[in-house]
Amino acid sequence: MSFHALIGRYFALALLAVLPAGTLLGADPATALRIYIGTYTGSSGSQGIYQAELNVADGALKLVGLAGEAKNPSFIALPPSAKFLYAVSEVDDYDDSRGGALSAFAVDAATGNLELLNHQSSGGAGPCFVSLDKSGKHALVANYGGGSVAVLPIDAAGKLQPASCFIQQEGSGPDKSRQEGPHAHCIKLDAANRFALACDLGADKVFIYRFDPASGKLTVADQPWMETEPAAGPRHLAFHPSGKWVYVVNELNSTLTAAAYDGEAGTLKRLQSLSTIPAGGVPGNSGAEVVAHPNGKFVYSSNRGDNSIAMFAIDRQTGKLTSLGQHPVGGKTPRNFNIDPSGKFLLAAAQDSDRIVVHAIDQATGKLTQTEHSIDVPMPVCIKFAP
Repeated sequence: MSFHALIGRYFALALLAVLPAGTLLGADPATALRIYIGTYTGSSGSQGIYQAELNVADGALKLVGLAGEAKNPSFIALPPSAKFLYAVSEVDDYDDSRGGALSAFAVDAATGNLELLNHQSSGGAGPCFVSLDKSGKHALVANYGGGSVAVLPIDAAGKLQPASCFIQQEGSGPDKSRQEGPHAHCIKLDAANRFALACDLGADKVFIYRFDPASGKLTVADQPWMETEPAAGPRHLAFHPSGKWVYVVNELNSTLTAAAYDGEAGTLKRLQSLSTIPAGGVPGNSGAEVVAHPNGKFVYSSNRGDNSIAMFAIDRQTGKLTSLGQHPVGGKTPRNFNIDPSGKFLLAAAQDSDRIVVHAIDQATGKLTQTEHSIDVPMPVCIKFAP
């Protein structure tokens, strides 16, 4: 080996010695995005929350590995600081409450690995959704089995505290097999951190709450709810980037509802509902997730049964939708999906195919094209990009 080669090897080894664990040589921080994946554990073989990396230059997706062990972390959330991660434990037998729980993790900035900080009762059975307020000081959780929502404060060390607010929702719907009582499925705050909207599949309502960030309390807004169509089963919602409109995916009747949102008054007004599946229907289909594109021109929802992503164009003046058809997701049971912050790629979690598939988004038309990129993850449920 030549003198110059020896010197080059010496400096390469020295660089490796000082780099943080998990650092990738050649990785461009401007194009590499860290991703966390919530899963169902148990018989699936999953051990908890997994980590992956997306190259936003070409859509290449790489599985990094298990980030942290957890039981049924089916939905996760990260604060703007990305120092912590919060996950539901979608169970009914948490030791402290005989219901569900939330878990708090510290994030290792270098490796992305997760260290458990603590658990806290979610206040009800089967928590299926968690989101955070804009400051990262409160976690909002929806308990499907219990039909309730709650707010859990977060201390300076990232640990969850006992609930500062608990609300038992009420109502039922015409589908007696699924709507015998309330089933809270989602709760999200608006961009101003003033109002929280909570989809309840059992009550056919999107409940509206005023949020006090100082006390962590929810109070019923002047307009207490927006009703959907009977037996629609509102599941998840997405705010338009402008804040003017909200889009609600309905699980039971496979539709997407557009609503006008007044952020000053905290009110919702239903505009229209369109089918998310092909004409003629798809027996057994159910809607799952909805995500608005960062450019505000498109919105997407997932179909379990049709195994597709429904694509819609948004009228920038009225917020109303025009269907762009359906796109095969490349696997079975697309539960959750997400769009990277640049808006170039849509990543879909095919739960019953144990894989995540990358789709390219046409920025002009909103249409999707499946790429060659995918990773294998046991029973993936939720995809979140680290801020």
